[in-house]
Amino acid sequence: MNASLRIQTILILAALVLSACSPFAPAVRSFAEDPLPESFSLYPVQAPDPAPWWTALNSSALNGLLGQAFAGNLSLKQAWARMEQARAVAVKAGADLYPDLSVTGRTNHARQRSENGSADRFTTRNYAIGLSTSYEIDLWGRIRSGQKAESLTAEAAREDWHATVIALAADVATTWAEILSRQMQRRLLEKQLETNRTYLELVDLRYRKGIVTALDVFQQQQVVEEIRSQIPVVEAQERLRRNQLAVLLGQAPGTELTIGAENLPTLEPLPAAGLPADLLANRPDVRAAGLRLEAADWQLAAARANRLPAISLTGTAGYGPADMDLMLDNWILSLASNLAAPILDGGQRAAEVDRSRAVIAENLAAYRESVLVAIREVEDALASELYQRRYIAALERQLEAARHALVEAREQYRKGVDDYLPVLTQIVAVQNLERNLIEQQTQLLIDRIDLFEALGGNWAGTVVAEK
Repeated sequence: MNASLRIQTILILAALVLSACSPFAPAVRSFAEDPLPESFSLYPVQAPDPAPWWTALNSSALNGLLGQAFAGNLSLKQAWARMEQARAVAVKAGADLYPDLSVTGRTNHARQRSENGSADRFTTRNYAIGLSTSYEIDLWGRIRSGQKAESLTAEAAREDWHATVIALAADVATTWAEILSRQMQRRLLEKQLETNRTYLELVDLRYRKGIVTALDVFQQQQVVEEIRSQIPVVEAQERLRRNQLAVLLGQAPGTELTIGAENLPTLEPLPAAGLPADLLANRPDVRAAGLRLEAADWQLAAARANRLPAISLTGTAGYGPADMDLMLDNWILSLASNLAAPILDGGQRAAEVDRSRAVIAENLAAYRESVLVAIREVEDALASELYQRRYIAALERQLEAARHALVEAREQYRKGVDDYLPVLTQIVAVQNLERNLIEQQTQLLIDRIDLFEALGGNWAGTVVAEK
């Protein structure tokens, strides 16, 4: 081995040793730097339940709908495809850590006449085969930093998929609850229609006997028609939500769906909300934001390393037109190393470093915002359920009072003490309150679903098979 080759080999080995370290590797981030509330303001501290939340609603129909959604929802499939794309990009980014190897080949065939003008022809054959390889020594960790950044981005895409699963479960449950609500309202309207028809028959009978005027009949007829007109509105709302639910399941609108129960499920006490700090681990959107922040740190490391000299190796091994028996003796081997150091680039690499720092600042703000939004969503859901329960309790008391008032107005009208207007007023009041109570009970269930969604969880991988 001559002196130049020995020196070259020593330099290459030294570079390989240096490439094992990454001088620009970012420091490990602590995601608990910002102060968080010690607890949620409207709920005592308890550890959250790790099980899927919809099991607490005890609805086999909802369980079946969610199973169909997890298997067929197209937004979920898109999120999975984006995750696979990110994984492929991470693999591509790490490919430069290894040498590439290519096979080369060349052949030509020529025929020519003899120079003395005879008819003799000469055939010439020439060929060459060989291998070529190239490899950049990752002297400053640029390639490793880029590969680490893409790997973290792929992990963030996986968390995005988890977030899509959680959002899908909430959307399906909310739409299912709204369908149940419309079914309950339709049944109530049909019952109210029959009640108002009975009142109309009684008023009409009194009119034919000359006890009341035609005004009472027309007023009650108006109430009957008002109730009748609301039935198709509720039916249309139910149909629209069935179409919406079908699309969430990945099926065509109009597909027959099994909705199940006739009434809204009975809610158990509030689920354990845990601590605000638990959201850092339980919310996939927060985890994704943290991973993207870490990826930005590594992108900055790659940008800084790119400003330093790079060493690349190229090698070729070729076989010429000698006899095949001499193949092993006729290989032409060459190995070369190249050093490339940026001198003038118009500030391109420095600008990339500045851009990477700005990306970190953006991702840091996005992470902090995602944490605050997560805490706010839990607080909002807890507050909404608390005050919604108070509102429903007040509505129930109001409905009870209105029913008593209706009985009294009806008795006064029967005795002839008062006209029909108080009866009509109380009929409308009672029936409006009955319908409003169903709507508010539905809203209470939706508030609970919002709370489940806001708390997040790590159950997505247990209910949806990861391919």
